[in-house]
This record gives sequence, structure tokens and C-alpha cells, in this order.
Amino acid sequence: MENRKRKLEQDPSAVDTFKTPEKRVSVVRHDSDFMRWGVDETCQYLHRQGLEEWEDTFREQKITGVGLRYLSETELEKIGIGPLGVRLQILHSLRKLWQIAAEPNKVFNDPIHGHVEMHPLLIRIIDTPQFQRLRNLKQLGGTYYVFPGASHNRFEHSIGVGYLAGQLVQALNDRQPELLISRRDILCVQIAGLCHDLGHGPFSHMFDGMFIRKARPGIKWKHETASLAMFDYLVSDNGLEPVMEQHGLVLPEDLVFIKEQIAGPLDTKASLSQGAPWPYKGRSEDKSFLYEIVANKRNGIDVDKWDYFARDCYHLGIQNNFDYRRFLKFARVCEVDGKKHICTRDKEVGNLYDMFHTRNCLHRRAYQHKVGNIIETMITEAFLKADQHIQIEGSGGEMFTLSTAIDDMEAYTKLTDNVFEQILNSSSPELAESRQILRNIVCRRLYKCVGQTQANKPMEDNQDMCLHWERAVAGSKPQSAAQDVILQPEDFVVSVINLDYGMKGKNPINNVRFYCKNDPTKAIQIRKNQVSKLLPESFAEQLIRVYYKKTDERSLEAAKKHFVQWCMNMNFSKPQDGDVIAPELTPLKDSWSNNNEGESGEDDGTRAINWANVNGQKKAKARLFK
Repeated sequence: MENRKRKLEQDPSAVDTFKTPEKRVSVVRHDSDFMRWGVDETCQYLHRQGLEEWEDTFREQKITGVGLRYLSETELEKIGIGPLGVRLQILHSLRKLWQIAAEPNKVFNDPIHGHVEMHPLLIRIIDTPQFQRLRNLKQLGGTYYVFPGASHNRFEHSIGVGYLAGQLVQALNDRQPELLISRRDILCVQIAGLCHDLGHGPFSHMFDGMFIRKARPGIKWKHETASLAMFDYLVSDNGLEPVMEQHGLVLPEDLVFIKEQIAGPLDTKASLSQGAPWPYKGRSEDKSFLYEIVANKRNGIDVDKWDYFARDCYHLGIQNNFDYRRFLKFARVCEVDGKKHICTRDKEVGNLYDMFHTRNCLHRRAYQHKVGNIIETMITEAFLKADQHIQIEGSGGEMFTLSTAIDDMEAYTKLTDNVFEQILNSSSPELAESRQILRNIVCRRLYKCVGQTQANKPMEDNQDMCLHWERAVAGSKPQSAAQDVILQPEDFVVSVINLDYGMKGKNPINNVRFYCKNDPTKAIQIRKNQVSKLLPESFAEQLIRVYYKKTDERSLEAAKKHFVQWCMNMNFSKPQDGDVIAPELTPLKDSWSNNNEGESGEDDGTRAINWANVNGQKKAKARLFK
């Protein structure tokens, strides 16, 4: 140290030699659109890679960008590139064009997928206020109040989907280089996976499925709509367009492609049906399989489900029976009716039925849990009462409410689950009713489920019908009911829950194509009767639940009997506990008798013969003991 001071005193200019080295920033040129290159662009790339002595050879052979993926060490030898070391150097330089690992990635330690690597462009997107907002949105909404472990948020789910999107597209790229998947394609698919849930509101699906539906019944709004608007706002507010171009994206084409993967064709009039014109603008038909990775409109098998199956089961404490890693091993692209689709091995058909069964089990056991639905119903009521009294500043200083914040992304960015605490801890007299409802949730003073039933055929699910049914339940007073208990329609809540395999009443496996080991290029269809006789006969059902707001025993008992009487009047199925809560009512309906008819596996003819035999035996006994 003394020597250094002495040197500075003798030569003050020497101070420059002791400066802290600055961090070196390397500028990487990205050539992710190489498939559009002509011969000249290909030769220019060789020049940039220090291989200019072979430019004339490539020019003589008229090698364009499309042909680069097909070059092998043998092919290079055939065109006159003799030294093995040079051939390997050329191949190494060319592989940089389609391998995404050209830049140092950031690593996340995820409890589901382990160590997850993310591209620097994805990190720039993650490190924005619009994406960080997802840290404060519960993945499962009100279900957290039922399952204590379900505290995970949309933030980690989105990172997981972005990672899995990259895993699937990279697997296809490695297995089938003839697909000509570029590094640009891979980045766009990953960004779509990362940003697909940007538009979710407080308590996730509760916001668009319950709150907005009641607060603004005149509009058809889904969180996917907000995801597109929020993505545009994220890019513009953080000045990411130049960054995207620096990393090889072509704008605005790739922005369109990313948004189409999230929500489907941007032209709402475009059709996805077979034979219709190609509805997408971001990529041509030869890249149609890329639209089946993040949100598969064709059959519902996508990386979004893979992540939330694994992540939700992990946090809920429910076993996940589907292993996406196995699907990755067998995924390949085949041509079907002139379009390229992601297919899997024929032996995987049973596993895919298990995947959709897992989805149905998650809905029954967790997503549509009775108490979870009650809590989300109460939160919705609190938000509706507080709607006009919550003010959120948006763009230009304009103020928005809970229900109108979806019209302005600056305001919507500020709207998260924290609004629950904002209402709960407020002292405003305008929020008194909302505050009381939320306090009831915190103190576990919840509405009660008086019963669940099913209609003989699916009913139209709308707000007017539910209000009509609430009045009907209140008015369905049994003759044996206590005369001094009066039930009001506003004390009932009717909830209609639709359960299916993801495509309403259709079997999604009918839209999946498979391939055989003998010919992996030919796509085939496998029908349900070719798989097992134990598979479901129908793929959708509708549950009707009725909740009652008062909790005193006398009113609650009366409400349950009203519910059973209403089910009888409507010719709905008998509630599971109907014989317990209203034993004096259920025998009055013949179709509710517990004869297990239709559950023994007998056909109608066999059942009729057996019924006749039983009657004959009864008559014989009657004559014998007469």
C-alpha cells in the first residue's frame, strides 16, 4: 500500500492504472430469422464467423438459409470442404442459429420443475411492474381459505408455463430439425407462456367468472382479453420493443404471434373450424403446431395445464397422476388435413384420458369445493358493494372503480388481492357492509350449503335464471314445514357449476392424433371404444348448489327442507342427504325411491325379466301364505 502511495506521489498520472475495471458488455448479433436468407446473407454470416474462405464454396452450391439445417459433416465433405476440423467448426457456427443457449441465462429454483433457466429477454419481461403484479394474485383464489397450502400465486405459475413452453418447442426442434423452428420462434413461444395470465384480476377466476359478470353484465370480458391489453402496456411502458429487436424478434409480426398464442386469432370473426381459411397472422400454416403449445384450442393438451396440474396438486396435497415429462419424450409433429399438429404415441392414449380425469378430480375436490365457492361468493358480494367506493388512479389521472379498472391497464396494474385487505382494514362508512362480509369470512361465519342437485338436462346458466330460482326455493314451502319461519329470496344463493373435460360435452381425445412406432410420420385417430369400456360415457355435467346466508339452526333447517321440496317441484335429482334432512318428503316422489335401478349393469330387457320374476315370486308367496 505504501509503495502504491509513493508511486502516485511521484507520477500523478499513474492513478489511471488503478481504476476499477468496468464491466464488459458484449453485443451479440442475433440471426434468428436465418430461414429467410438468400445465398448472399448466408455467405455474410460465414464472413462474420471468420469462415470467409468458404464463402465461394457456399455460393457455388447456392446454399440458402433454409438449407442450413440439413447440412451435415458428410454433406460438407461432399461439397469440397476437406479438413475435418473446418467442417466441425462450420457446423458449430451454424448450430448457433437455432440453439437458444447462445446467451447466459438466469436460473430460478422452482419447487415443481427444479432449476429453471430463463433467457435474458424473458428476465427483462419478468422484471416489470406489470409482471411482478402477479406475485399478489392467488392462483386458486378463495380455495386458499379451504386448503392451507394453496398459497401459491400467478407469478410462479407463469414462470413455470414459460419454462415448459420452451421445453416442448425445444424437444420438437431437437427431434425434428426439418420443422425449421428458429430461435425467434422459441423465444416467442416462451414469451407467450410467460405472459398468458397477465390479465387475471383479484382472486383469479373469481374476478372474471363471478365479479365482472355481475358488476358489468352487459359486457363479455375474459381475463385473456386483459392479458393482451396488459402485454401491450407492458411492452410500451417499459420500452421493450428495441430490446426485443436486439434479441432477434421481428416487430410487429412477432408481437401478433405472441398474442395469438394467448387468446387465439385476433380477428374475432375468424374461424378455427376445419376447411376455414388460415386465421392467424403471426405464423403461416407450416408453423401451425406452434399454436398448440401454450393454449391448445384444438384439444386442450398444453403446457398451461401441465404446470397447474403439477403445481396445484403439490400445494393442495393431492396426487397428480399425469407426468408431462413422458409426453415430452413422445411428442412429435405430423401432418393432418394439410396442417401440422403435435401428436403422441398410440400407447399414450390411456395416459391422456387419465390427464383429463385428473383435471376433473381437481375441479371436484378443490376448484369447485363447496366451502371455497361459498367464500368466493361472499368476496364477490363484498366487492360488488364496495365497487363504486374504491377509487384507482389510471392513465392521465383518471379515476376508476373495481369493475372499470379493466378498461385502463395503468389502473388495472394496481388492482390485486390486496383490495381484500384494503376493504377489511378501512374505516370508511361507505365500506361498512363490505367490511362486515369480509370479517365474517375471516372469522369463519360463512354461508351454508343447503344442498346440491342435478337437472335432467343442461340448463342455461345466466344471472336472471339464478335469481328466478332463488325466489322459487324461498317459495317452495313443504306442507310439513313450521309455519312461523319465513324465508326470503335474498337469503338464498343459487350457483350453477359446469364440469367437463375442457371441451364442454365433447371428448377432447377425439381431437388428438397419434402415431405408431412402425410409421411415426402417419397421424391416426383412436376412438374411445378402442381404448377401454371403463371410460366415461359423457364428458360434461352440471351441478346446481344452493347456499343460505343465515346460520341459525331453525332457519337453516327450514331452508334445507325448502331445497328438497324445490328439487321435487323441478324434477331434479334427489340430494345425497335428502333422506336425512327431509325424510318425510323424499318418499313422496316415486323416481327418488332407492331401488338402484340402472346401476347393476343390466340392459332394459334383462331388467324387465328380473322384475317380472320378482313379481311372480311375490305372488306365489302371497298364494302360499293366504
